[in-house]
Amino acid sequence: MHPSDPVTPPELWNHPAVRQALIDRDIVTVFRHYRRHTGASQTRLGALTGLAQSDISAIERGARRVTSADVLDRTATGLDVPPHLLSRTTVQARTLPGTTSHSVPTGPPSPTRVGLPAQSRHQEDAMRRRNLITGAVVLSAGMLAPTPARAANPIAPLEQVVFEPLPGRPVPPTDLAQALTQGRAAFAAARYSALGAALPHLVATAEATRDHQHVGHARDQAHADVARAYVLATELAVKQHSPVAWTTSDRALHAARASGDPHVIAAAARMAAITQRRAGQAAEAAAFLSRTALTLTNNHDKQPPAATLDAAVILLLTAGYSAAVAGQRTSALALLDEADETLRRIARTPRPGGDGLLFAHGATPAEAAMYRISSYTALGTPDDGIPYARRIKPSTLPTPERAARYLTDTGRMWARIGDAPRTYAALRAIERTAPEELQRPALRSLTTDLLHSQHNLAGIRAFANRHGAYL
Repeated sequence: MHPSDPVTPPELWNHPAVRQALIDRDIVTVFRHYRRHTGASQTRLGALTGLAQSDISAIERGARRVTSADVLDRTATGLDVPPHLLSRTTVQARTLPGTTSHSVPTGPPSPTRVGLPAQSRHQEDAMRRRNLITGAVVLSAGMLAPTPARAANPIAPLEQVVFEPLPGRPVPPTDLAQALTQGRAAFAAARYSALGAALPHLVATAEATRDHQHVGHARDQAHADVARAYVLATELAVKQHSPVAWTTSDRALHAARASGDPHVIAAAARMAAITQRRAGQAAEAAAFLSRTALTLTNNHDKQPPAATLDAAVILLLTAGYSAAVAGQRTSALALLDEADETLRRIARTPRPGGDGLLFAHGATPAEAAMYRISSYTALGTPDDGIPYARRIKPSTLPTPERAARYLTDTGRMWARIGDAPRTYAALRAIERTAPEELQRPALRSLTTDLLHSQHNLAGIRAFANRHGAYL
């Protein structure tokens, strides 16, 4: 349990009304009951169930019905619903194009597999672990092939093994560096299923390699490589709103500090702050990032090197957006202005990909403009982001992941303005550019909002079906 997790009273699930709600799959009552008795915010409830805060709000208002078996399963697991309260009756799930039918529980599904004997469940778990060990040995070219839009949850393999790691063996540092580079390339290409399948072994290999190094620079570098692996894991977990991000970000920061490398520490601190922001602590995340950026640049007697200024820009941009999420307009704009000023101090053309192993993006004018768009949307003045949106052509952005990020930011901007056709156009552009992005809970939510809007958007229902929106 993370310190910010709500405390669950022992009698929480004993109320007759909530027991009936579980049988009826009345998620509105379940959510309201849970928050009333634990004090959890909508943001924290979203972090526990893998939903965006806007999803929780819409569900509690009755503006959205929950019928997805995946959402019901994550609700039961995230809220620790006792298995004996869940219905064991199964119904045939509605199938989507390209999928096969399967049985799902009529009540919120239990995190265990109801109906399987204990021995069978253990055998199934062992088989899954063996498949992970043998199937995720390397990030090969075949693993990085395009995947269907309706892919399985890409973070699931890591969630299964994060507390019971796979066995790893040390490899030469150059081999590990190559694997980390391939992992970063998979993320940049928005091939999240391939990355998710490979991450458990990549992390295990990085840790085994570090444990094989005992002293000196080699040991420091091995710590840095472990941090890079966990930074990558956290980036994927954050995209999927997975609570495992708390664990992976903490491990990344611990390893980064052990390495002593300020740039690695900066990257790990950024992911820890993003995880903190997603848990409803945006103001604290902004302050942490600001302090980290200041420490990074103050460690130099003269002009910091360009790579250090790159990292500072990225931290300040992330801090600015975090302050915007917290509703701190003055602080948010001041941090974004400071990032712009630092960017101008870099006496060379910034590298589009930053370190290549540390950050998802570099310090560039386009990135600064993208953070302006998302920050103004978070502050409730999305119209202010339009001039920045017009400065950027998605085709000029360095990777599919960054192009999808821009399209996501502009899609949210147009949604907040109330322009459904342009929002839908942005989502369809993401489908062409990086289809696995549309599996993110936040974009599923945006798709669902369009589906239930009053606008006549051609093909929206088929689009929602393709990408698992909450129907």
